Amino acid sequence: MRPYPAMPYEYPIGICYPLTECCMFLLFILCCIHAYKKGIGNIMYLLGGLGFGLLLEYVNVATNAGYKYGQFWVMLGIAPNNIPVCIGTGWAIIIYTSRLVTDALGMSLWTAAALDALLAVNIDLSMDVVAYRLHMWHWDWESRGPEYNVLTSQWFGVPYGNFYGWLCVVFFYSSFARLLEKVKAVPAKIWRIFTPILSILISQAALWLSLFTIADFLRLTFGITSAHRLVALLVLFSIMSVWGYVKRKNKTLDHTTLPAVTWLVPVWFHLYFFCWLFIGGFSTENTWMTVFAVINLLVGAFIHWALFIKPTVTPLPAVAKQ
Repeated sequence: MRPYPAMPYEYPIGICYPLTECCMFLLFILCCIHAYKKGIGNIMYLLGGLGFGLLLEYVNVATNAGYKYGQFWVMLGIAPNNIPVCIGTGWAIIIYTSRLVTDALGMSLWTAAALDALLAVNIDLSMDVVAYRLHMWHWDWESRGPEYNVLTSQWFGVPYGNFYGWLCVVFFYSSFARLLEKVKAVPAKIWRIFTPILSILISQAALWLSLFTIADFLRLTFGITSAHRLVALLVLFSIMSVWGYVKRKNKTLDHTTLPAVTWLVPVWFHLYFFCWLFIGGFSTENTWMTVFAVINLLVGAFIHWALFIKPTVTPLPAVAKQ
C-alpha cells in the first residue's frame, strides 16, 4: 500500500524500519558508554542533544500539518502527530560525535560550532533524500500546488529549508552549550547538569526566530528564500571552519581523543542510506541525484579519512661525523 498517492514508491521491505531503529539505538548506546567514561559534562551534552532533537521534531510535527513520520517501533506522542524516538537519538549522536572532532582539533568556540553544523549537514545530505523515499518522513508537496513535484522539487524532493534548519539546529546547540559551559558562577558539577537544559531552551528560541520570524521578514521584504539562506549559511560556515582550522590551538590533531564512535556514526549513516539508494531502486530515478549521492559519500569519506589518518614522521638524515 502506498501511504501517499503522489509518491510513486511503496513502503520498503519489513526489515527496513526495525533495522534502522536498532542501529540508531546501538550507536546511541555506544556514545553513552563513551560519554560515561568522559564524565558528567559529556553525558549531559549527549542527553541534551537527545532532548533537543525530540523537542524540535515534536514541535515541527505538531505545527506542520504536512510533515509526518512513518511508524517505527518506539514512538513518542499520539498518532499521527507522533515521532520516532530513534530520530532523537540520531540528532544526539550526530551532534555529539561532531563536537568530539572539533574539540580534538582545538578550534575556537564559534568556528567549532560552524564545523559541527557542516559535519552534520554532510550526513543529512546523504540521508534525507533516501529516507524520504523510504517513507520514514514526508513533506506534503501535494498541498502546495501542481507545480511542485514530490521527487524533484528543490533538493530532489527535500525542502532547502530542511538543510538550513539542520545548520541552525547544530550551530545553536553547539554554540550555546559551549558558551554556558564557560560560566563559573556555580559549582561545576551542578552547572553541567543544567547547561544542556538552558542550551535547549535558548537554542529553541533562536531556532524559532531563524526559521520563522527572521525568515519571513527576509522573504517578504527582500525576496530571500530558504535556498538563498541555505547557500549563505553554507558559505559563511565554510569560511568560519577554514579560519578556525588554520588558527586552531592544536596544530596537529590529537588522535588519542578521537574514539571509534566519531567515525562509526558518520560511516553508518553514509553507507546505510547509500545502500538503500540501490536496494530501494531509487538510483535509477534521477541520474543527478545518484551522482550527488556518490559525491557526498566521497566528501564525507575524505573528511573523516583526513581526520583519522596519522601523520608520518620522516626521520632526519644522520649527520656524518667530522
